[in-house]
Amino acid sequence: MKRMVQNSTWWQILLWAGGFAFVPYIVANAMGFPFISLERSFYDFLGLGIIVLLNLEVLLPRFYFQQKSLWYLLSAVSAVVLVTTLVYWSGPTEWGKPMDPAFLRAPREFMERTTNMRSYFRMIGRVMPYFMALIGSSMVAIGEFARQKEKEAIQLEKEKLETEMKFLKSQINPHFLFNALNNIYTLTLIKSDAAPENLLRLSAMLRYMLYDCKADRVPLEAEVTYLRHYIQMKLLKDSGGMNVEVFLQDTYPSLAIAPLLFIPFVENAFKHSKIEDLDKGWIKLELITVDHEVRFCVQNSIPENGYTKDTVGGIGLDNVRRQLELMYPDQHFLHIEKKSDRFDVQLNIKLT
Repeated sequence: MKRMVQNSTWWQILLWAGGFAFVPYIVANAMGFPFISLERSFYDFLGLGIIVLLNLEVLLPRFYFQQKSLWYLLSAVSAVVLVTTLVYWSGPTEWGKPMDPAFLRAPREFMERTTNMRSYFRMIGRVMPYFMALIGSSMVAIGEFARQKEKEAIQLEKEKLETEMKFLKSQINPHFLFNALNNIYTLTLIKSDAAPENLLRLSAMLRYMLYDCKADRVPLEAEVTYLRHYIQMKLLKDSGGMNVEVFLQDTYPSLAIAPLLFIPFVENAFKHSKIEDLDKGWIKLELITVDHEVRFCVQNSIPENGYTKDTVGGIGLDNVRRQLELMYPDQHFLHIEKKSDRFDVQLNIKLT
């Protein structure tokens, strides 16, 4: 918005200051009524230019566009009064023609009343162009601001759809489904009672990704449930158990949150930690909610020689950062740190 205002400032100064300062001078002289001097018009041009510049570069960005309308109104009126006073105090003192001598011979009471009326209308005539320049420049800037916001909204929707497609294409990857189905098939072969339960769990995951995640926001409880399902499906691979510590707390289950924000970090942990190494591989996950703020922490081991179990799937941390910027601007904190022996992720999201 700042760049947009700066680009429009100069032409608005020429439009409003030049129009209200020099057009009356040109018209009056063309009609044979030179009651406005060129010097007076020059002083008006400077004053009007200051008002437009101050309005576009300071008052609108700092007050009006920050939802501080009362402060903007008070500041704008004060600026007009101050600039008008300075211009007419430092500029030429005569506005029109000299007073008619007949007027000076009029009765004193009539002369005082007429003088007050002339001063009143003269004051209005002096201040009015400044208010009109203020209002005109504000309307143009607000219109540009509204168009810019509309473009940003359209771009946000476009990027959101693209991000959603990336999620769908990456999360529902053949490798994950292949492993999950193979593990469930193994359970059926040994006639394990866990087979139907895990089949329903996989079905719930697919339904969540395909249908529930189409909404802009989902209940926090649904997102936590999806994480639990995902972790359980990954743990099916080793019947002896893996070194995975999980603490998922949904104190405020009805809080609305953008879907599939946490799963990329969990997937990344399982992919790079070599969790199958029961002696050195480990993962720690924690999700808690404190005063409507979700705090999500993932830590995983890093093998000495490096390790990546699966090169298929995953949207990448850069895409996660971008989605957080789009969905929660100024409402999230993301810290990612890679150490010699572990990978740490801390994500806090303020939900309203």
